[in-house]
Amino acid sequence: MQKGQIRVQTENIFPIIKKFLYSEHDIFIRELVSNAVDATQKLKTLSSIGEAKGELGDLRIDVIIDKENGTLTIADKGIGMTAEEVDKYLNQVAFSSAEEFLEKYKGQAEANIIGHFGLGFYSAFMVSDKVEVFTKSYKEDAKAVRWECDGSPEFIIEETEKADRGTSIVMHLNDESKEFLESFKVKETLDKFCKFLPVPVFFEDKQLNNTSPAWTKKPSELTKEDYENFYKELYPFSETPLFWIHLNVDYPFNLTGILYFPKIKQSYEIQKDKIQLYSNQVFVTDEVKDIVPEFLMLLHGVIDSPDIPLNVSRSYLQGDPNVRKINAHITRKVADKLEEIFNKERSSFEEKWESLGLFVKYGMMTDDKFLEKAAKFFVMQDVNGKFYTLDEYKIATETLQKNKDGKQVILYTTNPVQQDAYIQHAIAKGFQVIKMETLVDAAFINSMEMKWPDTIFTRVDADIADNLIDKSEDVESVLSKDDTEKLKKLFEQPQDNLHIHVEIKGLNDTAPPVTATRPEQMRRMKDMAAIGGGMASFYAQMPDEVTLTVNGNHPVYKNILASANVEQQEKLVQNLADLALLSQGLLNGKNLTRFINRSVALIEQQ
Repeated sequence: MQKGQIRVQTENIFPIIKKFLYSEHDIFIRELVSNAVDATQKLKTLSSIGEAKGELGDLRIDVIIDKENGTLTIADKGIGMTAEEVDKYLNQVAFSSAEEFLEKYKGQAEANIIGHFGLGFYSAFMVSDKVEVFTKSYKEDAKAVRWECDGSPEFIIEETEKADRGTSIVMHLNDESKEFLESFKVKETLDKFCKFLPVPVFFEDKQLNNTSPAWTKKPSELTKEDYENFYKELYPFSETPLFWIHLNVDYPFNLTGILYFPKIKQSYEIQKDKIQLYSNQVFVTDEVKDIVPEFLMLLHGVIDSPDIPLNVSRSYLQGDPNVRKINAHITRKVADKLEEIFNKERSSFEEKWESLGLFVKYGMMTDDKFLEKAAKFFVMQDVNGKFYTLDEYKIATETLQKNKDGKQVILYTTNPVQQDAYIQHAIAKGFQVIKMETLVDAAFINSMEMKWPDTIFTRVDADIADNLIDKSEDVESVLSKDDTEKLKKLFEQPQDNLHIHVEIKGLNDTAPPVTATRPEQMRRMKDMAAIGGGMASFYAQMPDEVTLTVNGNHPVYKNILASANVEQQEKLVQNLADLALLSQGLLNGKNLTRFINRSVALIEQQ
């Protein structure tokens, strides 16, 4: 028997490991099972080159609970260790940088430092009062060895009896970690970290992992059903995805994975953090913000890169050049896939636009490289269901929809039902009205106006007359100058919390008697204020600016102006104004109450 002290300058190393090595204690299972996988894979490699003799046997990893003795064991049939290797790897290498570790991490709240100091094995001490290692090397005539340590610098190495090659780590769990004697807890942790490890992992005589997940295979080996079945394996209760992208790169960085576009019917269904990051099939994290472009955080799936170490941290991700390359590669692959589908299956692409539009618009706002590529497949749907690319829309509206500055005006609706009267009026004039009714569209419109300098967006119920060069409805007014002034005064009756501007125009007699419009930019500010934001309270308190465009040629005014009852004139005109305001959602509070009471009174007079 050999007794000794682990070579470390201070006796405080173990308390620090227990407290600061990992932020999540259950990660010790990942570390020890990953080590077992490494030992197994090394044996396969040595066997393939003839250095390991004999049959490999059933290469598997077993996780075993012994409630009676209070132990959790992780056992493999890998390369094992000799007594010299145990002394080297468990007593020396792990603590070769102990002083540097203490200097760097003592006093910190947490430190994910796996891989920096070879401390993965020592995660066992986070949950154990004592750890025993039983191991037997693959080398011929190797003696089995038992190593024991109780969390102090003292250790024991002695020969022991072990029939099979490999290593068993037996953890005598401490009082705070007895939950790992419960099968549901161990299974939950194995499912989280070890679901796709390349070596079979058994627990309670059942294999828990898929050793050959879809992303480890070549795309040519997989069918549509294979991809969809793997999606179900990842997300059992989700709908079938729209389509997917298989990542497979080995230069200048290593990256494999499958990213799925999920169905998103409503913006409020968006769920981020659904992409899982692996390193050689070992689960690392589902917080992949710096690896995957932000706008693609809405995707689902798996990415696997051995170039991203297990000690993944925000500072590492933000500074690593490989991560930046991976980020750019994923953006390019997604853009290429969308362009390919658009070109080959445009009708199918358009059918999926309700879900795809969210990804595409978000990407166009946040990633200029994606914006450049998206010009080829970004589409807009009009109120009749027809889709246009930006170039197609510009061609369709070239003659009618340009403002006084020569900018192309994209007319849009945020609510086709509520804004129907305006839409019909615009269509009658030959305008093309597109739908912008998702939660992301307000931000998208503001962003694109900055990125597309020759284009502006105008809501269909905004001040169209001033923004579009179209005089087809302008005709000579039938009203005298006196009647025009009288009608204007009748419409200028005050309204609570509204600034009313009245203009009398000579329009076609089929045009509405009065139309309410609001300046586009002011309305946007008010809409943003309703959601909240920096200047929200300021804009929320401002009265709405409303222009009432009165069609003086409409027959209704001939009858109103002919009446000798001034009070009746005021009521009728105010009702017409209120109906226009109602169509804009601007009639509420006392104004709405007055409208209802006035309408009842007018009916009673009939």
